[in-house]
Amino acid sequence: MNSRMENGHKLKSYDNGVPDQSGYEKEREKRLYPRIKLSAYLLALRPWSFNVSLMPVLLGFSLAYKSGVTCNWFGLIITALTALSVHGAGNVVNTYYDYVNGIDSKKSDDRTLVDHLLTTKELTFLGVVLYFIGCIGFVILTAITPIKLVHLAIVYFGGLSGSFLYTGGIGFKYIALGDVLVLIIFGPITVLFSYMVQTGSCNWGTIYYAIPLALNAEAILHSNNTRDLEADKKAGIETLAIIIGLTASEVLYGVFLFAPFTIFIIWGLKYSLWLMLPIITLPEAFSIERHFRTTDKQSVPKRTAKLNIYMGLLYTVGVFLSDSKSLPFINEIVT
Repeated sequence: MNSRMENGHKLKSYDNGVPDQSGYEKEREKRLYPRIKLSAYLLALRPWSFNVSLMPVLLGFSLAYKSGVTCNWFGLIITALTALSVHGAGNVVNTYYDYVNGIDSKKSDDRTLVDHLLTTKELTFLGVVLYFIGCIGFVILTAITPIKLVHLAIVYFGGLSGSFLYTGGIGFKYIALGDVLVLIIFGPITVLFSYMVQTGSCNWGTIYYAIPLALNAEAILHSNNTRDLEADKKAGIETLAIIIGLTASEVLYGVFLFAPFTIFIIWGLKYSLWLMLPIITLPEAFSIERHFRTTDKQSVPKRTAKLNIYMGLLYTVGVFLSDSKSLPFINEIVT
C-alpha cells in the first residue's frame, strides 16, 4: 500500500489501485448490526424446537372440538403464542445456565453466548420479556374462558415453572430428571391447558391422548443428550444418557421414537382408523433411527423435531376426522 497527496491531504490506496475500504466496511457493519442482532435473538430462541409446544396446543384444540364445543379461534392463537413464549423463555434459560455452568463450548449446538452473539444481560432481558409475554397471554385467556382462574393458573404456572427449573434453580437437567420434566410439560400439561381454554372444563382424559407427543418430545431431548454425552460428562452433570451409557441410550431412543407409532396402530384398530394417519411418517423414523446409530449424531435432534411436526399434524387431523363416539374419555368432562 502506498500514499499520495491530493489538495494537501494524504490519501491511502492499495498498490493494485483498489482504494482503502475500511470506512465503507465500518459503515456497512453499522447498517447490518440491527439485522445481525435480531438474528442472534432468534437463534437464542431455538425456533426449530417450537413445534414441540405447538403440536400439543393443536391436539388440545382438536380434542375440544370433538367434545362438541364451539371453536374459539382467537383463544387458539393466544394459547399458541402463550405456549411458544414460555417455551422460548425456557430455551433462553437453558442457554444461560449451560453457559454459566461451563457446559456449552465451540462444539455445542447453541453457541449464542459462546460466540458472543449476545451478552448474558441481553439474554436475561430476552428471557424476562418472553415470560412477561406469556403472562400477558395467560391474563387474556382467563378473560375469554369460563374455567375457574385457579384451575387454569395451576396448569399454566406449572408449565412455566417447569420451563425455568429445567436448568435454572434446581436444574433438573443436571440431575438426570430433565427427561421427566419434558414428558410432563410437552405432553399432558400443554394439551390439557389448550383443552381447558377451549372448553372451560378440565378433562384428565386428555393426558391419555398426549402420550404419543410426549414420547416423541422425549426422543428429541434424549437424542440431544446422547449426542452430547461426552461433553456433558466432562462438565460434571448427570443425564439419563450418561447413566445408562451410549449403547443403551441408542436402544432407548428407538423406544421413544417408535412407541408412538405402536400406540397409533393399537388405537387405530381399537378406536378409529383415522388415528393411524401418522404411520405415513414411519419410513422417515426408520431413516432417523439408522442415522442415530452412526457416530455422527449432530443433526438427529433437529430431524426428530421435524418428524414431530408431520407426525403431530397428522395425529391432530386424525382426531378431527374420527367419530367422537369412538374416542375414549372425550366426553368425560369434569368442571
